[in-house]
Amino acid sequence: MAMENFKQFLFALSAAVTVGFISIIFVLRWVFYFKEGLAWDGGLAEFNWHPVLIVTGFIFLQGIAIIVYRLPWTWKCSKLMMKFIHAGLNILAFIFAAISLVAVFDFHNTKNIPNMYSLHSWVGLAAVILYSLQLVLGVCIYLIPITPTYLRAAFMPLHIYSGLFIFTSVIATALMGITEKLIFGLKDPSYKDSPPEATFVNVLGVLMVIFGGIILWIATRPSWKRPSEQVLRSPPTNGGGSVGTKVSQQTDPIDPKGNGDARRRSGKLEDSGQVN
Repeated sequence: MAMENFKQFLFALSAAVTVGFISIIFVLRWVFYFKEGLAWDGGLAEFNWHPVLIVTGFIFLQGIAIIVYRLPWTWKCSKLMMKFIHAGLNILAFIFAAISLVAVFDFHNTKNIPNMYSLHSWVGLAAVILYSLQLVLGVCIYLIPITPTYLRAAFMPLHIYSGLFIFTSVIATALMGITEKLIFGLKDPSYKDSPPEATFVNVLGVLMVIFGGIILWIATRPSWKRPSEQVLRSPPTNGGGSVGTKVSQQTDPIDPKGNGDARRRSGKLEDSGQVN
């Protein structure tokens, strides 16, 4: 089954993956070339796990988890399998984020540095807590078979919005964090003098913003949405033998009138309204 504007989707996906990988390479280059590398000894090398795991897990993996439903070559997979893949990527991203927090608190406690005093730490911890709640509720509502269908449908808009909100908040928090690190860490020359490290990390911040923007674009295009299970199981041709309408015409529109009512009558509300 063909996707409308497939070449545009493929370009956007390739751009997102490329920018995401470059961001990971940049953060690794930052900690190994400009900083002390990685270790788990209570020193600066332990702190460096924080930006590495945030960029790799909380930004890149979470971004891929958001759009995994929209990959057209996965449309032949069962919806349940895709739910497990979506949940698995999010769980892995949460593990990365949790380890990164442990590294920060351990470093601060070892060096007698106060915890939780900056805006970066406030928003960052709030994002992790919200992400954990989103994860638990998502698993309970969408992976437990006994959950009522009406509850899944009612929670879906909030699930979509909170996922995109948390993802955006994580990127914003990361930008605050790397700026804070440069201001505190660069002394001679200082951040305002634009030494090579400052310029390099500023580029990393731009890459994260670009990655987030592409992910949000892919996730909010109605024509790139995964078709409902009814559409995926329907014959590829219509009664006259001609090829059926494009996926974008068969998928759920932003306004759920009409098709939404049909889904409610068929008892398949769980497929309605999903951005991812």
